[in-house]
Amino acid sequence: MNEPTTALSVSIDGTPDLPGKVVAALYRTTGRSTVELRRAIAVGEPVFVADLFGPDHIDVVPRLEKTIALLDQLGLSVTIHELTDGRGDEISLQTMREIIDGPAAG
Repeated sequence: MNEPTTALSVSIDGTPDLPGKVVAALYRTTGRSTVELRRAIAVGEPVFVADLFGPDHIDVVPRLEKTIALLDQLGLSVTIHELTDGRGDEISLQTMREIIDGPAAG
């Protein structure tokens, strides 16, 4: 039986025309080309998608967190989605952290 695939994505709200320095910083954080990033921003697609719980989990989660921190530092509003088997649901930053870290021990 196949395990469900889970990913988290981050999109920038709106379609801001970001300066080259900002797009270059996103490139360094996400690894996506500046052309890909500008196109994704222009059409409201995710600037980064992190496939979870696979062989790259240890690499993609820090990139996801750094991307969100960078966008927050720049004052840009973001939307985070949990993608399970291709279906996306908008989630909060707190829910994202719970998915990555597990619920806080109480």
